[in-house]
Amino acid sequence: MTELMPVATRSRALCAGVSAALLAGCTLGPDYVPPQPAALAVPLRYSVQGAPAAAIDLAAWWKQLDDPLLTDLIARATSGNTDIAVSQARLREAREALIEARSALFPTVTGSPGASHTVTYTRTTRADGVVVPGSASATNSLSLALDASWAPDIFGSTRRSIEAAHASADSAWFALVGTRTAVAGEVAANYISARLAQAEIAIARDTLKTQDDNLDIAGWRLQAGLASSIDEEQARAQRAQTAATIPQLEASFTSAVNRLGVLTGQAPGALRSVMEVPGPIPRGPEGVAVGIPADTLRQRPDVRGAERDLAAATAQIGIAKAALYPQLSINGSFSASGQSLPGLTDLVTGTLFAGLTQTIFDGGRLHAQLRSARDAADAAFATYKGTVLVGLEDVENGMQALTSAEAQQKQDAIAAEASNNAAIFARSQYRTGLIDFVTLLQSEQTLLSARNALVSAQAAQATALVQLYLALGGGWQPGPAPQNAPQNAPQNGPHA
Repeated sequence: MTELMPVATRSRALCAGVSAALLAGCTLGPDYVPPQPAALAVPLRYSVQGAPAAAIDLAAWWKQLDDPLLTDLIARATSGNTDIAVSQARLREAREALIEARSALFPTVTGSPGASHTVTYTRTTRADGVVVPGSASATNSLSLALDASWAPDIFGSTRRSIEAAHASADSAWFALVGTRTAVAGEVAANYISARLAQAEIAIARDTLKTQDDNLDIAGWRLQAGLASSIDEEQARAQRAQTAATIPQLEASFTSAVNRLGVLTGQAPGALRSVMEVPGPIPRGPEGVAVGIPADTLRQRPDVRGAERDLAAATAQIGIAKAALYPQLSINGSFSASGQSLPGLTDLVTGTLFAGLTQTIFDGGRLHAQLRSARDAADAAFATYKGTVLVGLEDVENGMQALTSAEAQQKQDAIAAEASNNAAIFARSQYRTGLIDFVTLLQSEQTLLSARNALVSAQAAQATALVQLYLALGGGWQPGPAPQNAPQNAPQNGPHA
């Protein structure tokens, strides 16, 4: 008898716990609290300090490049890009999953109405075997049955499921925003590449004109007996080398333009006529206000999405823990029948059943699921922290790249100017016979390299600026994830 007392005591405690839960309800598992910046190893300031700069609107960072065509292309990509369309569909899917999770809080009711029409025919047979025609009678029968089932959320499994679905929907929203910003950045990068290729093609063709003049001069000097055929052959070789670079540059231009077409949801060559009109390499401000590292937690959509994934994983712990406890189900049915609609309630029956279901033995499956949920939450935290640190790394690398590109551009501008002056002097001196043709070729080649280096530095500065804007989380307006906002709401994604 004494051995049964602990079991009885535990049973009474369990019943008391279930009764209290039925009256008040409880939510098992840890309540999610966003990690503080210190737990994510976020420093107070960046180690790389950029030049002081005024704050700008990061939500439309591409406008800082002051290029209307680039702004238009980003707007086209925002509305037509296929990757964005995929993210939009996944967001809608996540929001429907949230509605599905919320529906578990309410009973499920099903109804099954029915109707029948029965005809009865009777006849009689006399003793002499003659069949006497009988009569027919008809009866109608109507019925209505309703079944209801409900599983009260005693230990918070449904509430945790709603939390997880809500966090997943938020994560899908930030994934959409992240896709939009990434597409905007890729459009800008390919636009810069296309303009760089155009600039290099223009430099090559301009250089060919000068080299044609040099070839003519070498020929005249050869005919006049003032130079050997070596000068003419060297001039031909230099011109051919320059001409050989043009097809490759044109291929680079075509590749960038084709990519822009696909990014905007069009055929690869759809933008060729638009992009063939020459344009400058975009140039933005020389400085960008980066703020403090903690801003990364608010501004970058990938960081916001990783934080929401952590919240969803934390809620899953409560779901797994609630599965260890009894599950209450309440079922009811109602039926009515009659021969006519007014008499449908002549016969009414109803039942109500409530029962508890408790897993007694499962080989440790439920406890393994709980441990697995905790491990998944640990992994989600590590992913969140890693995303934060990578974001900070992107910002610091972006600041350094922009600073280096700006310094290089200044020196390349000086080199281009000096090389141009030297080439002018060399051409003049060669005509008068003061220098040999090799010296002229060297000065021309130095000028070509300096001009290409300058436009490459300009493109590098623009690319570094774009990368820094993206690293800072530019391309959208930070704020809570809206639950019922239009998918293409311009205030929440890249917009013109």
